[in-house]
Amino acid sequence: MSRLHVVTGKGGTGKTTVAAALALALAEAGKRTLLVEVEGRQGIAQLFETEALPYEERKIAVAPGGGEVYALAIDAEKALLEYLQMFYKLGSAGRALQRIGAIDFATTIAPGVRDVLLTGKACEAVRRRVRGGGPFVYDAVVMDAPPTGRITRFLGVNSEVAGLARVGPVHHQAQAVMRVLKSPETAVHLVTLLEEMPVQETVDGVAELRGAGLPVGAVVVNLVRPAVLDAAGVERAEDARTELAEAFAGAGLGGAKRGGRAHRLVGPLLQQAREHAERVTLEADQRKAIAELGLPTRELPLRWDGVDLAALYDLAASLRAQGVDGMSAHASPRASDRDSAGGRDSASDRDSGNDRDSEGAGA
Repeated sequence: MSRLHVVTGKGGTGKTTVAAALALALAEAGKRTLLVEVEGRQGIAQLFETEALPYEERKIAVAPGGGEVYALAIDAEKALLEYLQMFYKLGSAGRALQRIGAIDFATTIAPGVRDVLLTGKACEAVRRRVRGGGPFVYDAVVMDAPPTGRITRFLGVNSEVAGLARVGPVHHQAQAVMRVLKSPETAVHLVTLLEEMPVQETVDGVAELRGAGLPVGAVVVNLVRPAVLDAAGVERAEDARTELAEAFAGAGLGGAKRGGRAHRLVGPLLQQAREHAERVTLEADQRKAIAELGLPTRELPLRWDGVDLAALYDLAASLRAQGVDGMSAHASPRASDRDSAGGRDSASDRDSGNDRDSEGAGA
């Protein structure tokens, strides 16, 4: 079974960007990854600057070293049709159900059914092998999952389904999905910012995931600003107002005497420095709260000019340098280095036609 990386986080923390960067990082050195979107926002297509993704696995990027990133935007309605065909051989009857609105009813009115289909499709990709019992099609599957507040329910819904349907294909499929989700090859990563609310939601999310027996991976701290000045530095600057004004004047920014333009710049700049130092102190407190979770931690810098495709590759390189295969509590921090040296089957050695098992469908 290939590895499943589930990426969640509070809204606004950049979890889709992190999921995309992680998929790129995991695809380096000739590997193949699948990036899965389950919320229907087409965020992956926007990040990779491509057209809207259809309900099929499509190559969207090539990573350094020849690796490949495929993407899939899962459509719950179409996944349910696949499921009905796979397990009940409904064929045209399933399409008839779609025409009368039964499929839309099942996936919209019953959100548990929708979540089963979304997780099931991703887990099927994790288990899928090249036709004829060859190696796994993907080295890793990365899921851009729902936000932290909903992630435990989203991943745990199959346990409820397995309990309700005690026999038959629904029961067995739900059990198979939970075996993947709770296996050592799965890790749920939480994206946060160095701010109180996102960190608290991360702490609560980790507790919920652990309580549900789901494997927690790493905490990814996103949009990290460089710490330029601390409180001690601000204090030194306060004591050097005259020197600062003279330095500004020497740079051609006006007069250094009281009331001059260079002198007037000192006060606002020191106020910004004080605010920055306060933020550095608050961020240090949030780092302590994250460290107390006892999880691997990765940090990604703030991109002041936003995230385009080139920036996405830079973020992937940053993750790779910090160790992507060590992003699980049960893995060593530099497992990625050993995997690369250990000669794992490379995707480039596989059937270039990506010949998948024809039974890889729905749930």
